[in-house]
Amino acid sequence: MSQESVKQALGSLIENIKTNPAASRVVFRASTKLEEDVRCSATVRNFPPLTIDEPPDLGGGDQGMNPVELVLVALGTCQEIMYSAYSAVMGIKLDECKVEVKGYLDLRGLLSIDPAISAGYQQISYTTTLRSSADPKAIEQLIEVVEGHCPVMDILARAQKVTGQTTLNGNPIHSLALNQ
Repeated sequence: MSQESVKQALGSLIENIKTNPAASRVVFRASTKLEEDVRCSATVRNFPPLTIDEPPDLGGGDQGMNPVELVLVALGTCQEIMYSAYSAVMGIKLDECKVEVKGYLDLRGLLSIDPAISAGYQQISYTTTLRSSADPKAIEQLIEVVEGHCPVMDILARAQKVTGQTTLNGNPIHSLALNQ
């Protein structure tokens, strides 16, 4: 895995933010749309739409990953990206980095069968596999940095401020504010 371009890009970004702290604040956007049954499409930047669907036992046509699977994908890939970025910055050569992620969900919460059970995951676990000839102490430092600075890990582990608004026929009818 060659990391020189990653190291250069991150070095430039770090220097830019040091001289212009306002450049550190960014907004990521996604647009989604319910297409048919429980199949949705999602658009991010200029990429082709992504199909999100449910497996047949949850009423879907199994045409794509479902939202809770996408959360697992987000965690695994964010970890891998952070390993790539920080190993480049720290001068650690990685030969392989992959993450297996599992999410444990009780459908009784999702299906409103038991109000005491959360609709989301009760637990998420992951196993990261690294291959490297680097010193194990350097790898331990890398792991600490990655796990301490992975944005998706942070999002999942820390309560987030979430706000939302629902409109009906162009008129606002409902607002939500969590963890204010």
